[in-house]
Amino acid sequence: MNPSASGWIKKLVSLLDIPNDLTNLESLYPKLRACGFIYGNNVFVVDDIVEKGDLSTDEICKINLVISFYVCFNSTTTKMEFTESVTSFYKKINAHTESWFSDLLTTKSTLEILEKIIHKRIQIDDNLLEKSFNYFVTNALLFIDVIAYKHYLKTGRISIEEIKEKEATIETLTLSALNSKMNKTEYDESLIKLFEQSLRYQKDTNLIYSEAIKLISDKLQALYILDLSAMAMWSDRIIDEDESTFLKQLGQNLSLSPYDITTAKRSIKVFHHNYKDDIALLGSKNIVKTFYNNSSKMVNKLISRNSKRLLKELNESKELMLLLTQSTIRELDKNEQKKVQQQLLDIFKSIPSLAIFILPGGAILLPLVIKFIPKLLPSAFDDNRIEEH
Repeated sequence: MNPSASGWIKKLVSLLDIPNDLTNLESLYPKLRACGFIYGNNVFVVDDIVEKGDLSTDEICKINLVISFYVCFNSTTTKMEFTESVTSFYKKINAHTESWFSDLLTTKSTLEILEKIIHKRIQIDDNLLEKSFNYFVTNALLFIDVIAYKHYLKTGRISIEEIKEKEATIETLTLSALNSKMNKTEYDESLIKLFEQSLRYQKDTNLIYSEAIKLISDKLQALYILDLSAMAMWSDRIIDEDESTFLKQLGQNLSLSPYDITTAKRSIKVFHHNYKDDIALLGSKNIVKTFYNNSSKMVNKLISRNSKRLLKELNESKELMLLLTQSTIRELDKNEQKKVQQQLLDIFKSIPSLAIFILPGGAILLPLVIKFIPKLLPSAFDDNRIEEH
């Protein structure tokens, strides 16, 4: 089975032999945590239902997502076939808004639609600009899809507003966990800043702690939030007394037992100990570094491919050119930074390939754009440039 080739979902379903003890999502959840799906770091297929072999982490993530859907599907009664049911769910949450997979809905095969949707859900680079930074933190938030699908199977309904509410709830409580740290590292501060920037793009779903708590009525979602909060606190590889106190209070507010709280803290510790050499990112330090590394590559490619058109547009904007050249020798103040960002967005509107930066969440990448733009400018504008021969 090749999760990167057409027909993989049908093949996976034909191979699935779900153990008798995995009768519902509640029984599957601890195993999803153990394999890293809950943490967004998939190190093996849940419960070794499929051999890992030479599967990439993205491919393992795809498989774990489909298995999660499949367990939900098998624990309910519906007249729809499995792939039809999951595809219908994704269509429902896209019913009233345009999104990155709207063009996929014209595909004739339900199976092809679902495979393309899941591929898009897994890809971090694609998720980043379409769904703002909240989806970058990261494939861990894919479990929102699973919880929502379970709700859809039970009630027959789901909406994009419900998905946004779930995301906003998780963002608010995870951000509260990060802010509770008494001794924040540089990486903690960076991650908090990125979260806050993302939340400003979703003011309609921005919540405070007490409001977010009231929206949690399902134990599975409560466990999930506690696990994500524990992961967020793990950047310094230890949960200290103050952090432990916060997690305890959060768990109590979520109506979880002392055992659940202890399990959340122990699970992230065990997971990191077992797989620290195998995972690409774990905790806020590596999330931030990976975010910037991946984004830098993408921005650099876009700037390079559009260099001639971009340089022409820049030359026609004298104030912007002046500020950009100044940025190579000094730090711009807040007003200057705001002018640069606004004028860059105006330019990007005229260049189709760069229009992604005006999408919700795209603005958080503008500092990276500004970093790469000086490479387009004449060397006289950058006193520190070393010419390569």
